[in-house]
Amino acid sequence: MSRYHQILIVGGGNAGISVAAQLLRTQSDLDIAIVEPSEKHFYQPAWTLVGAGEFDINKTVRPQESCMPEKVKWIKDAVTSFQPDDNSLTLANGETVGYEILVVCPGLQIDWDKIEGLKETLGKNEVSCNYSFNHAPYTWEMIKNFKGGKAVFTNPVSPIKCGGAPHKIMYLATHYWQKMGIPYEVHYLSGAGAIFAVKEYAETLNKIVKKRDIHTHYGVNVVSVDGQAKKVFYEEKSASGELTVKSMDFDFCHAVPPMSAPDIIKHSELKDTNNPYGYVEIDKHTMQHIRFPNVFSLGDCTNAPCSKTGAAIRKQAPVVVANIVSFMKNQPLIARYEGYSACPIPTQYGKLMLAEFDYSNTPKMSFPIDQTKPKKSMWVLKKYGLPWLYWNKILKGTA
Repeated sequence: MSRYHQILIVGGGNAGISVAAQLLRTQSDLDIAIVEPSEKHFYQPAWTLVGAGEFDINKTVRPQESCMPEKVKWIKDAVTSFQPDDNSLTLANGETVGYEILVVCPGLQIDWDKIEGLKETLGKNEVSCNYSFNHAPYTWEMIKNFKGGKAVFTNPVSPIKCGGAPHKIMYLATHYWQKMGIPYEVHYLSGAGAIFAVKEYAETLNKIVKKRDIHTHYGVNVVSVDGQAKKVFYEEKSASGELTVKSMDFDFCHAVPPMSAPDIIKHSELKDTNNPYGYVEIDKHTMQHIRFPNVFSLGDCTNAPCSKTGAAIRKQAPVVVANIVSFMKNQPLIARYEGYSACPIPTQYGKLMLAEFDYSNTPKMSFPIDQTKPKKSMWVLKKYGLPWLYWNKILKGTA
């Protein structure tokens, strides 16, 4: 074995860096390495605001090197396979790296190919997606240049990171068009069964949907986008269960493809074999792998049934850190994650509803106000407070 580390972390995003920074605060002499091939680190939660013309895309990216904790060794390569029985993994350069403890947090992969034609038409033909650094600015170009007509917003059948993003941009776009007096016909094609899973917040959103005259289509699966013909194709089940493919014309399309665990996890022993998306199989409270006790996982790639957000990671990271420390001391894992997540949903320019909830979809409000009502203060938090918190506190392991 050519290299060995006490703690090996796969993924240098929010989850990986947060865990590394917090571990070093508990014990500064730990031997920690992070495997991360990207030279850039992105703050993705701001991309909805980028798509709405409210945030500079260049302020959402920094050099990865500037985000790495000082004492962490950065392995600038990609993982090609995991060998958990041997406590090792293999890198793209062929090198094998061993570990005492493995933390798996490479995030999700966006399956662009699952919507035929999407990749080819992104960034042109009035088709965009805020999940892409390169295309979120084009969403704003589309919104401000929209002259009226039919606008289609899509949400896939799979769980996705930042699950509210497909309809966040819809609220901002319709608010902008209303302010500008631009006539629109908006359709929301969603693989989900409702606008939002938590009843208390869904009630607010449904009122906005009704007020803005948005046509919702739930339980549908978008399978193709033809940018040149300005058509989106989707599968829909009839009352008898028969699957039919329908099409819809558009003048504007914000399309979100399905997402799943990275292929390296899907093809490994770490995956949950009962999960169609190939997530890492963990105990949803301790974040420890079900079958490999020296493996922990957090963030978007796990099978924990929570909403996949940065807010969830912020609560998961201290649990993973505490349980790793306990594991190294041969003590019981007592730290527990209860499924907390948060989804800041801008309902119009200048107002936002901060939805916070747990595994049971019970609201968990942090502020002494009714968070089911959109507030100006929450918009300020989203636009200014959270980005500052991310770069200055979360990645430093102090928040």
